[in-house]
Amino acid sequence: MDILRESIIILARILTIFPLFLFVTMYMGRRSLGEMPIFDFLIIITLSNVIGADIADPDVDHIYTYLAVLVIPLLQKFVARLLISNRKIGKKITLDPTLVIQDGKVLVENLKRIHYSIDNILQMLRQKDIFDISEVKIGIIEGNGKMSVLKQDSKMEVTIEDLEIEKKSNSLSLPLIVEGEVYEDILTYLNLDRVWLINELQKRKISQINRVFFASINEDKELHISLKKEKQHMPPFYH
Repeated sequence: MDILRESIIILARILTIFPLFLFVTMYMGRRSLGEMPIFDFLIIITLSNVIGADIADPDVDHIYTYLAVLVIPLLQKFVARLLISNRKIGKKITLDPTLVIQDGKVLVENLKRIHYSIDNILQMLRQKDIFDISEVKIGIIEGNGKMSVLKQDSKMEVTIEDLEIEKKSNSLSLPLIVEGEVYEDILTYLNLDRVWLINELQKRKISQINRVFFASINEDKELHISLKKEKQHMPPFYH
């Protein structure tokens, strides 16, 4: 009877702790998820803790660990089937894609909402061999935390061998302003100064540097700017 009673307690713990885990993980956001959906992420974490506790504490009865290890995957299978059969429930416990770049401009409010920084975005672009944000027509952070990119039409890849033309070397884009802070060493590297920068901003009717969220400049001294208040003019993305 003791085993039955303890088994019921273990089952109750599994069924009652998961809503809390789900809430906390949703609050943490997609940065913690990697490529896994939220619920699968919780399954892995919970199983790891259950097995870790069993290994670390000799007083833990194996039968309870076995029960948990058997029940948790069954719960995962049930939820997976439920997500397939009921789309409304699936949308409530998964994360929608988020538009973060539009026509080369960073959408700062969307970026803040998913707790990403401009450094995260630039790194993800470099991993896709994109070194100039102006090349991006649409950049989307998917529910699994990865970025999907649609390049500008003029930057779409073509087979230059078929065109029999000589490929021009890419111009490296360097960060010049990040969240209103000017990187003076980049200006120095390009033999420029703050006066030149202010004049360029004024040409674009930007009177204050602190209005700029991110600005990059290439070796041809071409400036590309994303303001802190860029407006989104595309529909939201869904699963």
